[in-house]
Parts: sequence; structure tokens; C-alpha cells
Amino acid sequence: MDTSQIMLVFFGGLLPLATVAYVMGRRKALVADARGDRLHSLPGQYGVYVATWMALPAIAIGVVAAGAALLGVQVPAAPFVLIFALVGAAVGGAMALRRVEPGLRARNAIEKFVYWTLFTASLVSILTTLGIILSIVFEALKFFNQVSVWHFITGTNWSPVAQFRPDQQTAESQFGSVPLFAGTFMISAIAMLVAIPIGVLSAVYMSEYAPYRVRTIAKPLLEILAGIPTVVYGFFAAITVSPLVVDVAALFGLNASYTNALAPGLVMGIMIIPFISSLSDDVINSIPNSLREGAYALGSTRSETIKNIVLPAAFPGIMAASLLGVSRALGETMIVVMAAGLRPNLTWNPLEDMTTVTVRIVDGLTGDQAFDSPETLAAFALGLVLFVVTLTLNLVSIIVIRKFRQSYE
Repeated sequence: MDTSQIMLVFFGGLLPLATVAYVMGRRKALVADARGDRLHSLPGQYGVYVATWMALPAIAIGVVAAGAALLGVQVPAAPFVLIFALVGAAVGGAMALRRVEPGLRARNAIEKFVYWTLFTASLVSILTTLGIILSIVFEALKFFNQVSVWHFITGTNWSPVAQFRPDQQTAESQFGSVPLFAGTFMISAIAMLVAIPIGVLSAVYMSEYAPYRVRTIAKPLLEILAGIPTVVYGFFAAITVSPLVVDVAALFGLNASYTNALAPGLVMGIMIIPFISSLSDDVINSIPNSLREGAYALGSTRSETIKNIVLPAAFPGIMAASLLGVSRALGETMIVVMAAGLRPNLTWNPLEDMTTVTVRIVDGLTGDQAFDSPETLAAFALGLVLFVVTLTLNLVSIIVIRKFRQSYE
């Protein structure tokens, strides 16, 4: 049997066993209750207790076997591991069923199990994040051992030479990252010039002006934009928006490249609109109605109330939503790959082709060049700098949100 079949049999056998264990544990508790015994917990909680202790041994055996196989330790064949897991489940369920009695604190045991499950999930998330950071840092340090940090940060020429063998010379390679970050910030700035005004104005309309029926229809339709794959946005930018930008620029006597920076910036802004709109709408709706009513009582119109009361009060939340949108724009790859090109170009003209940090990361980690070459390791250095920038923006947004909540909670 292959892995998918084994997993199917494992969960296919575990679920019926868990169901049987739940029914038997609940029935035993109901019998004790019918005798007049005072139960510490609800009958269903006794059933969950038995089902939990039935499933834990099976899952533990499966996890240990999988971990040992990943570490290269010899383990029994998969069918035998499956049999051991199901036998362990049956034994665990039987032992838990024997412990079911009126004085058993099943509810406390379940709550403790849920607590440790949530703690483990949080720990896995933290360790995963730490592992990602360490993997980027260690590889970036290898790059900085070969290339000067100062040259990487301040250099204006990015022209790495592919190294296909570890002993190949790369003296002519240049790793100045300024053009890459300039392209990243240029395209992100264009995107935010589109996303912030449209997102905030749509949030104001839906929260302050739109009737309930319109809001229930318009907001889900707007949030559909967030579910469209980025590769679809990339096709739209490359096939529709880029030629349109070239044609419009020609009407004004300007030359525009078909892989210009303006097209992906515009499309990226459309993609980010639902993020800013949804978060801003939630922030505006959280403003206490007493502020609006006080403004109306003083004779302010609706537009004056929104301009002078609602928006200033919601500004910290709107700013936080905008910073989250900037983080989303900085990490976008597919739209830029398909519409902006791959040439590092240090320019202020959005009608020329440019590239971003994420595109060069993808380009550096693909191909046949040696993994320990400066061109490949440069991807980790770029990722480290981009990670620091994005983390800083997220921390700023979190601080702003906390200040906003402290003001109105």
C-alpha cells in the first residue's frame, strides 16, 4: 500500500473506533446516572474522554513512526505500523472505559487536553517561524562572507553571473540591491495609491451610507477580489492593463514599455483593495455611535460628521490597515513576474520595466547554478532584508491597533 492508502485506512479505522468509544463511554455514564449516582461531568463528556484516550495512542504511534522514518531510523513496514496504531487505539479506549465512574473528572481532563493541544499548536507555529528565520539568517551570513554588506545595501548595479560550479570565478558579479528595492517600493507605492483611496472610500460608503441590503451584497462582492489567485491578476496585468498603459501613454506622446511598472502596480492595488476596505470598514463600525450622535446634536451634517469625527477617530485603524496592505504589496511576486519583467532598473519612470526583490529571489533559487554560489545565496540576503522591512511594518500596525483599542474599549 502507498502512503495515501495507509492514511485512508488509518483514519478510516480510527473514526469508527472513536465513535464506538464515545458511545460506550456515554452509555456507561448514563447507566451510572440511572442508578442514582451523582456524575461529576455530563454523560457526553465521559464519551469524549474515552474517545480521546482511544485516539491518542494511535496518533502517537503514527507520529513517532513518521518522525523516525524522516530521521533515517529503521521502522517496521507501514502496514505493521498501521496495525500497531489501531491495536494501541483499542487498548487505550478499553483502559479509558474502565476508568469511567461517577467520580471521574472527565470535564477537567478534556479541558486540560484542549489546553495542551492549543499550546502545542502555538508552539509549532512559533518554532516554525523561528526555523524560517534561522534558515534565512544562516544562508544570508554565507552570502555576506563573500559580498560586502555595504556594497549590497548601497550598490546600484545588480548583475550576478551564474555560477554552475563551486570553483567558478565570479569576480565580475555585482550585487547592489538598490535597483531591486527601488522597483519594489515603486510598484508598492503605485499599488497603495490605488488601494488606499478606493479601499477607504468604499469602507466609508458601506459603513455610513449604504443601506443594509446594499451592504450585505456589496461587501461580499468586494471581498471576492481577495480570493482571486494572483496568477490571474498577473494575466490580467500582462494581457490587458500593460497594452492599455502603452496606448494611453502614446496618446500623450510618451514611450512606455510593455513590461512597465505602472501596470502591475495598478493591478496589485486592485488586489489589495478588499484588505484595506474590509479592515477599515470594521474599524469605522467600531467607532461609538455616541460620537456621531453628539455631532448630529450640534447641527453637523452626515458628511461633516464623517469628515470631522468618524475619520479622525478611525485614523489609527485605517493606518494599520494600510500598513498591512503595504506588507502584502511588498511580498507580491506573480503579478510582477508576469507584467513588470526581470531587469533591475534604477529609474523614477514607472513606464519603464522594473523588477522587485521577490522576483529576484525566485530567479536566484531556480536554475542550475550551484547552491552555494553568491547568486543563489543572494536570494537569502534579499529575503532577510525584506523580512525585516515587512516585520517592521507589521509591528507598527500592531502598535497602532493596540492604541486604537485602548482608546475605545
